[in-house]
Amino acid sequence: MRQKIVIANIKMNLSVPENSVLFEKYKKEIASERTEVVVCPSYLDIYSAEGIFKGTKIKVGSQDIFYEEEGRYTGEISPDQLKGFAEYSIVGHSERRSNFGETDKIVAKKAAAAARHGIVPIICVGENLHEKMDGLTKLVVTGQTEASLSELTAKEVAESVIAYEPIWAIGTGHTCDPGTANEVVRNIRNLIKVLFGEKTAEKVHIIYGGSIDEKNIKGFAKEKEIDGYLVGTASLNHTAFAKIVDTVDKGSVGKITRKVSKPKSKTKTKKKTTKKKK
Repeated sequence: MRQKIVIANIKMNLSVPENSVLFEKYKKEIASERTEVVVCPSYLDIYSAEGIFKGTKIKVGSQDIFYEEEGRYTGEISPDQLKGFAEYSIVGHSERRSNFGETDKIVAKKAAAAARHGIVPIICVGENLHEKMDGLTKLVVTGQTEASLSELTAKEVAESVIAYEPIWAIGTGHTCDPGTANEVVRNIRNLIKVLFGEKTAEKVHIIYGGSIDEKNIKGFAKEKEIDGYLVGTASLNHTAFAKIVDTVDKGSVGKITRKVSKPKSKTKTKKKTTKKKK
């Protein structure tokens, strides 16, 4: 039985003090017994979020991660820097793909870097509106999934989270039909079974995201294949997000603790970079 996961993606919203207030309200209002709750604030808020949620069941994640450990990468944050503060990291979100030109190859490198450092990658895949209208959802989503997992071992895939987020439903107020989302998640799991084996397919968490809120969550929570939700706009409202978590938690069964591989020694993962003179 896979544990349900609900993830708050704060994106580039609210000031540091405002996010601290939001997180304090999360801490007071969220009381999940069987559901893993993860909050992904901006890099500026990760340190304070880790302090606020310390001693609670709420985990902290990052909205992105870089694939190198150190070097001349202005503005990037390495997995080594995030380790100890973030237990999860979103990679390949459609906004990163469309706004910053991230390819499946880059997403694969980021996912592998996170996994090597004991950070659970939340790997996002999804089709745009034109692809949906052309009936290409399955082809696009499975293609992105295979490419984005290409640098992970079967064990690392089993410990990862894959988020199906149809691009046309992100921040638009339009949601995918729950039954359709469930079918796409099933297709992803079947692909993983072919690529990495049945045991891996049974363990990997596959979730849905795309305009999830406290009103439509009940319809999605009935679907058997969906292991959780990546929540955007609704996570900025503490009451709405708490209701989403509560709905998912009431429909969950059992109590499971996710186990993540310990990171390999730094000497094995560190890549030497050649310094070029300007």
